[in-house]
Amino acid sequence: MVNVDERFMEVSMGPQHPSTHGVLRLLVRTDGEVLTAARPYIGYLHRALEKIAERVTYPQFTPFTDRLDYLASMNCNLAYAMTVEKLLNIEIPRRAQIIRVIMAELNRISSHLIAFGSFSSDMGAFTPFLFGIREREFINDLFEMTCGSRLTYNYIRIGGVSKDLPEGFIDKAKEFLDYFPGKLKEYNELLSYNAIFIKRLANIAVITPEDALDYGVTGPNLRASGIKWDLRREEPYLIYNELDFDIPIGRGEMGTVGDAWDRYMMRIYEMEQSTKIVKQCLDMLAPGDYTAKVPKVLKPPAGEVYVRAENPRGELGFYLISDGSTKPYRLKIRAPSFANLSILPKLAKGVMIADLIAIIGSLDIILPEIDR
Repeated sequence: MVNVDERFMEVSMGPQHPSTHGVLRLLVRTDGEVLTAARPYIGYLHRALEKIAERVTYPQFTPFTDRLDYLASMNCNLAYAMTVEKLLNIEIPRRAQIIRVIMAELNRISSHLIAFGSFSSDMGAFTPFLFGIREREFINDLFEMTCGSRLTYNYIRIGGVSKDLPEGFIDKAKEFLDYFPGKLKEYNELLSYNAIFIKRLANIAVITPEDALDYGVTGPNLRASGIKWDLRREEPYLIYNELDFDIPIGRGEMGTVGDAWDRYMMRIYEMEQSTKIVKQCLDMLAPGDYTAKVPKVLKPPAGEVYVRAENPRGELGFYLISDGSTKPYRLKIRAPSFANLSILPKLAKGVMIADLIAIIGSLDIILPEIDR
């Protein structure tokens, strides 16, 4: 559609375009090959999850959280469970806390592997995607032997987890943790330090620390801009305050701090740290209960709570209001991808059309979480 100003053309990209990472529609305005504007249109995957929460009991909503960020379902289960537990003032057994951290960090690795693979595919390199899927299958096997599922788990429950770790889990997990660091080195040799890949991403779509804070960017995208903020360190939950791990930040190794390459590398660095965390947790495991004693019918006292957790894509928050009944009075979900997407129009101005694909991939958004 030609605009009134004939120098520009408006083109609809998506919502079926593969590089939009879901059903995202972008209305882009171009001056030749250069973008002058890009406006996201969302809602194609809206399922009214927040309204559904008002119609089901507290435990019944747990499987719905799997569908928020289906690449990090364990992490979504965890954030919701901690929210209800805070409202109920439930103390979680130590073994259950350790198991939760193991699952959350394995799921962080699994999610970042998809980010790595799909981003490489967006940039025209298909082989790394197959490598990422190969390693992710190892984690899927661990999840399947634990809870029977490979994508949406419903494993982390209010009070703990649905069942204890199965026989053989620890040995198989240690086998993966010994095997995986060598694969990360392989990824770097294959893709991260590839000259063409660097050329495509270095100095592209730089997010300054000021812009990151102004737009509410969180997670790896925030840390790529040089801001050392991670809820696992700043507001520790579960047993994170007992663990030894680093919080990597963008250093502008190949260009400018906060560029698309820095955002990509954050996922590689975080997978290294998650590997360290899981190793420590496996060594800390001791016999104990895997769930607290929770009433069969949950009726939290009237009140309101807000809990946030560090998910693979940033801070996931649940604002929950109870009226003393068996169902939430109101639930508001703070989705990290929604906030991270909000900076896209600013980043897209003045870049080439091909760079827009790189920008979307570097932000690592997921649409079910955005639309809810």
